[in-house]
Amino acid sequence: MPASVVDIHQHLWPDSLVDLLRSRSTMPYLRGWSLSLPGEPVFEVTPTDHDVTARQALDADVALIGLSLSSPLGIEYLPTDEATPLIEAWHSGATALPDPFRTWAAVGLQDPDLDGLARTLADPAVIGLQVPATALGAPAAVEAIAPVLRVCELADRPVLVHPGPVPAGDRSDLPGWWPAVVDYPAQLTAAWWAWQAVGRSLLPDLRICFAAGAGLAPVHHERFTTRGGGPFRIDPLTFVEVSSYGPRAVDALVRVLGIDVIVHGTDRPYAGPVDLALGDAGMYAVRVTNPTRLLEGGQP
Repeated sequence: MPASVVDIHQHLWPDSLVDLLRSRSTMPYLRGWSLSLPGEPVFEVTPTDHDVTARQALDADVALIGLSLSSPLGIEYLPTDEATPLIEAWHSGATALPDPFRTWAAVGLQDPDLDGLARTLADPAVIGLQVPATALGAPAAVEAIAPVLRVCELADRPVLVHPGPVPAGDRSDLPGWWPAVVDYPAQLTAAWWAWQAVGRSLLPDLRICFAAGAGLAPVHHERFTTRGGGPFRIDPLTFVEVSSYGPRAVDALVRVLGIDVIVHGTDRPYAGPVDLALGDAGMYAVRVTNPTRLLEGGQP
């Protein structure tokens, strides 16, 4: 695979963000490298996962890596006076990282600064905006966040829909993998179908991508049609990223959507690249052609 490979979905926390998370007394916060979030067990972060040089060496054949602020942290939902410094720390730290790293912007959702978002999206180091799937969980939610997404549409920048925070409270009876396997796909499924219901009519030119296979929501297209949703139409501007999935799940997505809207992302450090058994031409489309079109536009 040539050095023009694009990985649109990784996580690497710059020192500026880590320092602020360690200074917090309420969730989300770090104590050393122990991460505390509402609704999730304490997570022991591996420090080398956020070492820039180590990550560069790990992906030496990748031309561009899109780094996103981890939406399960819930930063976007914090009160504005708490969210703003964390998001500013994310932007300042992530955009200063060397090649091949680029940044997905973030925005506070309590009182979105649309002018500030437009300025952030104008930075050449910023490739688009990440939003939590929980902010698009119903048609009315898509309508509510449409002004934020419209800033991206006007700036000709894509949106990445990433799993968001899980419900707060004592979930100690659940296994540690539960959020990633149950909560996150459910969030993405709701966001995908909410977008199908009203998103494209509101934002006809927005390029949007759903992480983690959109929770495999597209595979339910037959049920959608059977239960009154009407014919399912493939949208060339609505993409699906395939992190944490393998050949069988991706084969199902390709059978529904075709290959032109399937894009490569690994979700490092939580997962890595997978042989999707698509053949050389298919892998080139997923890892080079399609993610480039997501970021830059153009026809399949």
